[in-house]
Amino acid sequence: MQNRRQVTTAALLLGGGLLTPALARAATAPQSLAERFAATLSAGDIDGFSELFADTYVNHQQSAAAPPPANVSAKQATVAFFKARLAAMPDLKVDIEVVVADKDHVAASFVYSGTHKGAYFGVAPTGRALRFTSCDIFRAQDDRIIEHWGMGDIAGVLAQLRA
Repeated sequence: MQNRRQVTTAALLLGGGLLTPALARAATAPQSLAERFAATLSAGDIDGFSELFADTYVNHQQSAAAPPPANVSAKQATVAFFKARLAAMPDLKVDIEVVVADKDHVAASFVYSGTHKGAYFGVAPTGRALRFTSCDIFRAQDDRIIEHWGMGDIAGVLAQLRA
């Protein structure tokens, strides 16, 4: 994305001559998880999306509007949530506005856009263009997301669906 801003510890140190390019790449690995998060969803690749998450993944985000299903792992619940989003908006596009990363965390502001063509949050397809955001923090280990904290604009989605 052309106007996307990014700041990483590695970029700051590289700019100051404190890191070699190889060390900078290693230090920005969590940033690539945010980029792959956006890319797999934009491609409708739910299997690739699922692979981003460790089996031991912990989701710290709680939402009364979208409680996790009972008797499934946090990874399964997250994949199911986004699978439903893709079914509701098969043309879903996910962009990153801003990303900040360190050695094992990445924070990103995501912008989601798509056409409401399937049931979503109990609302029948409206054909409306939807646009909403989320801010997410991921902790990474072994090139997988192992923890998540975030806030999504579910109220904004519901307002657009019911407008």
